[in-house]
Amino acid sequence: MADTYVLVHGAWHTGAEMEATAQFLRERGHVVHCPTLAGNRPGDDRSVIGLADAVDSLAAFIEQQDLKDVRLVGHSYGGMVISHMPHRLPGRIRRLVYWNAFVPLDGQCLNDMVPPHYRELFDGVAAANGQAVMLPFPIWRESFINDADEALARSTYALLNPHPYRTFTEPAVLPQPLAALEVGKSYLNAQQDTALPHSLPWHPRLSERLGLFRLVECAGSHELCFSNPSLLAAKIEEAGRD
Repeated sequence: MADTYVLVHGAWHTGAEMEATAQFLRERGHVVHCPTLAGNRPGDDRSVIGLADAVDSLAAFIEQQDLKDVRLVGHSYGGMVISHMPHRLPGRIRRLVYWNAFVPLDGQCLNDMVPPHYRELFDGVAAANGQAVMLPFPIWRESFINDADEALARSTYALLNPHPYRTFTEPAVLPQPLAALEVGKSYLNAQQDTALPHSLPWHPRLSERLGLFRLVECAGSHELCFSNPSLLAAKIEEAGRD
């Protein structure tokens, strides 16, 4: 059965980095879209764009494409954005899939969910770079894409773009707790993901905020879209199906 998926990228990424995974899903018969959020597009002013702008850009994309029964997949920071969609687009979202993604409470920003050393690092980087942050390569190599060889780690790092820091510090605005939503919810957890330390894990620390949800797990790092897109596609399908 053909389903409609929208893959929402994480920080430092664009929709282009989701395309390898999207192609495997298309080969399985699905319709897949990979938009780029406001703040990560060429020419975007990283100094002024915040979370609300990224949310607006995703809502506008879904409305412009007139998408319905959407299985909305958010990776990492993308979880902050997709969490707003059931309220913004009532009746269009069939299931939320959080792939090692942040699950906010109302009034909580992304930085509220990361370790203090990350906040201190990004505060300093943003202050020196016009409120744009970039991920240092050693963190990318060891914590984000630890299941890849060095060549893949370096080639994929070269694809990343500066990220607007206000999207990390601006709070989510959620009229209803995510656990109370009547849409389907899934959490996809790559078990070797150390982008967040395992003492402050993605699952179950954040996933349990979804209330009733489907858990899908697999081996891999935070960046399965690069290291194993075919496995990621299969697991997204498992997480997204009815």
